[in-house]
Amino acid sequence: MLIPLDFTDLALALGLIVIAIALSFWQQLGLEGQFLLATARTIVQLAVAGYVLAVVLDPDQPNPGLVLAFGLLMLTLVTVVTRNRISKKVPRLFPWVWASLGLSAVLIVGYAQLLVIQPTPLYSPQYLIPLLAVILGNAMNAASIAGERLVTMLNRSQVEIETHLSLGATPTQALKPYRREAMRAGLLPTLNSMTIVGIATLPGILTGQLLVGVNPLDAVSYQILILLMITVANLIAILVLSTGICRQFFNAEAQLQKR
Repeated sequence: MLIPLDFTDLALALGLIVIAIALSFWQQLGLEGQFLLATARTIVQLAVAGYVLAVVLDPDQPNPGLVLAFGLLMLTLVTVVTRNRISKKVPRLFPWVWASLGLSAVLIVGYAQLLVIQPTPLYSPQYLIPLLAVILGNAMNAASIAGERLVTMLNRSQVEIETHLSLGATPTQALKPYRREAMRAGLLPTLNSMTIVGIATLPGILTGQLLVGVNPLDAVSYQILILLMITVANLIAILVLSTGICRQFFNAEAQLQKR
């Protein structure tokens, strides 16, 4: 049975951040202000999200237009964050990030909705919005890691790449090792999480379901589905994004350009 938390409980929870601030001050880390700002933003953002989700997730009056608008808003916001983490110097990076994250989310969430969960209606926000949020959040992290690694390596390896090109390699062949390494870096955190899940860690979604009283076997079933969705979605997002980034490093004559 769910034990609701009232304002008094949340106020007591803020004691945790007071401890963090005290420890930061004791160790002279200089993070007191950042702790306060991060806490304030967390409270405000989640409070707003809670009220918005109360409307979007209304099971009695599901609105497909509202669900679509909320999904596009989430996609655009994570695209901005991902683009900023990778680089602001790479041209036309925003549409590539938007397309990679959007394509991975549509394909994988659509697969789960149509073939696995099969809710009624298919656009049921109770399932669609949480799954979309999880996929976009994880794909954002994977794409950020892979994209930043790829841009850094390409900028640092100009001489090596130009040598391969001068010897007759195509742009795809010259960039293949760097693209492969960046993709592996982006997927490694996901694979590491899958390796120890259920043994050393319990994912946040599983923990949340257990806290609200969901049957552990049902919670585990959904967690398996979500982890598999995250893995494939991350791979698709990184594949599309790395392709786009590589293209931005060459002009129409396939000559390497520094970014």
